[in-house]
Amino acid sequence: MTASADYRWQQPSYLVQAFTQVALRNEYSQQGRVVRRWEKPITLWLDHKVGDKSLHADLVRMHVTHLSSLIQHPISFVSSPEQANLKIVFTQQRDWIEQVGQLFGEKAVKVMHGAVCMANFRVNSRYEIESAAIIIPVDQARMHGKLVTCIVEEITQVMGLPNDSEEVYPSIFNDKTPESLLSGLDGLLLKMLYSAELKSGMTESEVKPFLNKLIRKWQNDGTIKTANRDIRSGELYPLLGY
Repeated sequence: MTASADYRWQQPSYLVQAFTQVALRNEYSQQGRVVRRWEKPITLWLDHKVGDKSLHADLVRMHVTHLSSLIQHPISFVSSPEQANLKIVFTQQRDWIEQVGQLFGEKAVKVMHGAVCMANFRVNSRYEIESAAIIIPVDQARMHGKLVTCIVEEITQVMGLPNDSEEVYPSIFNDKTPESLLSGLDGLLLKMLYSAELKSGMTESEVKPFLNKLIRKWQNDGTIKTANRDIRSGELYPLLGY
């Protein structure tokens, strides 16, 4: 494979299109078509309905620490659900349908066929993300070899990158990407979303001039060129043998 083919995702037009696909679309509804992100600090509560509590907590901690450093946004753990605006439920497959219905509503139950885990977030009238929840049926995720993938992908999606797309590669938002962790492209998409120039509620036409300017800056300072290397600063990478 040539270097140009291998790193097609580093082209400015590809980066803008990837952001449009993952951030400004929604696979289950037409809601959005605008920037949706957290503007207030994220407070995270883990609801363990199964064993291996310390393992799950460690995996989540490693990923959210990495995420927080990438997007420069505070994410902290809290000790009760009342304090949380992001809840992650570790459960079992037999209780999954019931809990999806309770947390996300009956519409979500109708689209969960084939899903291994599920997440959802809610926005206010300004399209700021106000709350989010993730449900991971651990036995089902392990059966598919996707426990880490579920943790990484679902938490990352509720940051405001809700859409999966086969047009974005390599990315955790593309099922054909073999890796379970964030790619260099994913890291750039997160940084775009939480750049100071963007705000919740911005439309595609409003976003593009800022993205083009940011990408030009990244081309000049080497951010794009070193994205694959830089993303591996997260604790999960050596743990999984990267």
